[in-house]
Amino acid sequence: MINAIAVPAFRDNYIWLVHDAANRTVIVDPGDAQPVLAALAHHALTPVAVLITHHHHDHTGGIGDILARYPVPVLGPARESIPAVTRRLNDGERICVPSTSMEFTVLDVPGHTAGHIAFFGHNTLLCGDTLFAGGCGRLFEGTPVQMYCSLQKIARLPETTKVYCAHEYTEDNLRFAAAVEPNNADLRARIAAVNQLRRNNLPTIPSTIGEEKRTNPFLRCDEPDVRAAAIAFADMPPESADQVFAALRSRKDRF
Repeated sequence: MINAIAVPAFRDNYIWLVHDAANRTVIVDPGDAQPVLAALAHHALTPVAVLITHHHHDHTGGIGDILARYPVPVLGPARESIPAVTRRLNDGERICVPSTSMEFTVLDVPGHTAGHIAFFGHNTLLCGDTLFAGGCGRLFEGTPVQMYCSLQKIARLPETTKVYCAHEYTEDNLRFAAAVEPNNADLRARIAAVNQLRRNNLPTIPSTIGEEKRTNPFLRCDEPDVRAAAIAFADMPPESADQVFAALRSRKDRF
């Protein structure tokens, strides 16, 4: 059994502290060390490793100061240049976190960046900036086809899987989702629940794979209403699901 604590950072980042019953902890994507060190002390957690999904500074900028206090291994993507990484990970690898019972499978999920990875284990997905609650990451280095395939890989995980992404973007993402599928009853219910959480200053994360498949347009590219919206957004009618995705992502960039 593992648990995750959200550590807010910057304007809308979440750094995740994933820990077991003995409070041994992995730190996920620490862009800023100060709030992480404070949270570790507050919750009496012992860090044993750092997990990195991709190279962007808001996910890696705090590594050095954390290692100065806690010299733990840093596990990250093999196909990205992150100097602090001590073990470089490839798709399909199974990692056992030192000194814990935590195990994760590495998933290659390029699109947001060229070498982005995610970690899946214990009914938990740590997905960085690939899948967001109600949305997905921008395509800074990858192609629409790459991101579509990455999201399809994620969508094949069990529907009960808890999704821990790295940003509180949910309200904005669901506004776009409602513009794509205004008649989706599951989406309307989710919007109401998310709005209540944010009014109470609570995180909207984690979601689940099942919830994302019912309400996230980027995982619903085969749905007739989503395809109709993509046709309305695109310069030419998309012929395939990955082209529907590309039209949606382009429109979201300007939404």
